[in-house]
Amino acid sequence: MMQISVTKTTTSKEKYDAAKVPFGTSFTDHMFMMEYDEGQGWHDARIVPYQSLTFDPGTMVFHYGGEIFEGLKAYRTPDGGVQMFRPQENFARMNRSAERLCLPQFDEALALEALTQLVALDADWVPSVEGQSLYIRPVMIATDIDIALHGIHKALFYIITCPVAGYYANGLQPVELLIEMEDVRAVRGGTGFAKCGGNYACATRAGEKAAAKGYSQVLWVDGVERKYVEEGGGMNVMFVMDGKLVTPELNGSILPGITRKSILEMARSWGMEVEERKVSVEELWEGCKNGTIQEAFMCGTAAVVTPIGGFAKEEEKVTVNNHEIGEVTRKIYENLTGIQWGKAEDPYGWTVKVK
Repeated sequence: MMQISVTKTTTSKEKYDAAKVPFGTSFTDHMFMMEYDEGQGWHDARIVPYQSLTFDPGTMVFHYGGEIFEGLKAYRTPDGGVQMFRPQENFARMNRSAERLCLPQFDEALALEALTQLVALDADWVPSVEGQSLYIRPVMIATDIDIALHGIHKALFYIITCPVAGYYANGLQPVELLIEMEDVRAVRGGTGFAKCGGNYACATRAGEKAAAKGYSQVLWVDGVERKYVEEGGGMNVMFVMDGKLVTPELNGSILPGITRKSILEMARSWGMEVEERKVSVEELWEGCKNGTIQEAFMCGTAAVVTPIGGFAKEEEKVTVNNHEIGEVTRKIYENLTGIQWGKAEDPYGWTVKVK
């Protein structure tokens, strides 16, 4: 395995209360970096003081969007230790994203070792406050200085971290989603399953329109038939239907979320019936009206679980569970966060100890 050099900062930043800083805006003392050159491979793996990056205006990432990223967290456990949640899954997904965007594959074991060293070095930044954690953002970008359209020959991989509080200020209070029938997040055969910036940039317009109407996010439908539910904003979406946990099946346009995967595995371990299948907007709408859908929620790394209290379609609205968090949703949230924060036993082997 490639050696990772470490250069410690000589001027540590002042620690801050994550609850008083906007999510993802202030970063820790150090970062990880390594470069890729075709013919040489990945090289110069290093942990260095957090710093700005300088690029030529002709750098490929600015012109053709050769970029992927991940999001995961490290948590302070009750005994004062630090652990991460399923980082191997994030690096495996990142390599799948890299393959789709023709970015270079990387050694996942090296990435995990680099991340573990980085978090251990900045362990004092991992919050001890309930509900707070250290958000981790691995990124890979194309760094060829060339505006001709071709494969990627040079790249930069880096990891930055930042203490964060909850993603939504209202915590577990149910939110309302506007069903988006015009804009499309992704289509099968595109990059929907990859975690790349373009997926999020093209989703912003619909999110802004929904926010202007008072909704927390949009509910995306498929880009082909425009009739099947896919994701909730930037997260996966799930429903409790007649006691079963139901979620849209992965079809190439839906992000295979790590939180999504964990919830499905956990529910199955409880003996709960789980279905991954198509869910039409019509089925959703009627299910909310007749009570077939008892609960609905979004799930993802940043917010973990966000209950959904209702949906809107044009001027119509339907409510889920009287706009209250459901028993299954709460159980999933409490069990998952219990494992993440080390407050509950991890029977699945999902956590990775840092210190």
